[in-house]
Amino acid sequence: MRKKVTVVGAGNVGASCAVRIADKELADVALIDIIEGVPQGKALDMLEACPIENSDIRVVGTNSYEDTANSDVVVMTAGFPRKPGMSRDDLLLKNASIVKSCIGQAAKYSPNAVLIVVSNPLDAMCDVAYHASGFSRNRVIGMAGILDTARFRTFLAEAVGVSVENVVAMVLGGHGDTMVPLVRYTSVAGIPITQLLPADQLAAIVQRTRDGGAEIVGHLKTGSAFYAPSSSVVEMVESILKDKRKVLPCAALLDGEYGRKGIFVGVPCNLGSYGIEKIYEVELDGGERTALDASADAVEELVRVLRRNGY
Repeated sequence: MRKKVTVVGAGNVGASCAVRIADKELADVALIDIIEGVPQGKALDMLEACPIENSDIRVVGTNSYEDTANSDVVVMTAGFPRKPGMSRDDLLLKNASIVKSCIGQAAKYSPNAVLIVVSNPLDAMCDVAYHASGFSRNRVIGMAGILDTARFRTFLAEAVGVSVENVVAMVLGGHGDTMVPLVRYTSVAGIPITQLLPADQLAAIVQRTRDGGAEIVGHLKTGSAFYAPSSSVVEMVESILKDKRKVLPCAALLDGEYGRKGIFVGVPCNLGSYGIEKIYEVELDGGERTALDASADAVEELVRVLRRNGY
């Protein structure tokens, strides 16, 4: 039997996820949205592209969660997008209600699925999804670190003048202004990045990475990034469905790792058919530990706001 993925939200991120999954022939796709006609129209358009892409995947658009039943993976993209001058945190309570409702329904019809959360503010929305679903912690994962790392790799490759494939990097922490690009672990074909770029240029690239989402919002004016986020999601989906066990930076619920418990933070995760198969604890120096603690503290503050508002 073929695998099935539900994508909640037929906006730019959700639709881009759906079409990439279909093009890669990873799974049948159910695209769901509250707006009548939008998921149906986009799904039909994708389905009609499948013969050209040599993909025998079925893509269905729907407004009913019954059509999402028995999904292996559920990708949560629905929510309000960022606008210029708006931080991810500004979206907190608006999107918490959306995530709680959508995940509750998706979990009801796909109780064995792995949840991938994309809605912002990412780490806090993972907490909402975890409680709304009742799933074990290995089956609720946030997409953040892959996107942040991709941005970091992009800027580094441009600066050094090499292929992005040669750049190995990882970004940990919350998905926001406090994310932690690990410069000390970054290399180009095994060459430490600190040997190739001066400290001031690296610092500027780290800051641009942290501002990566806002930079795109500033250009678009009325929307936010969706091509790179959707590619990041699909890398996670593929690793889970194919049990590839790729090690990817994802938002995971910590249970003592990195000295934290009961909070979602971006860390290196082994992704397989059961979701998070293993969390790796990277050795951090004093500065890196302080930065990660500050990032985790920022997430905890958002969670406290959620709790005060009944989430």
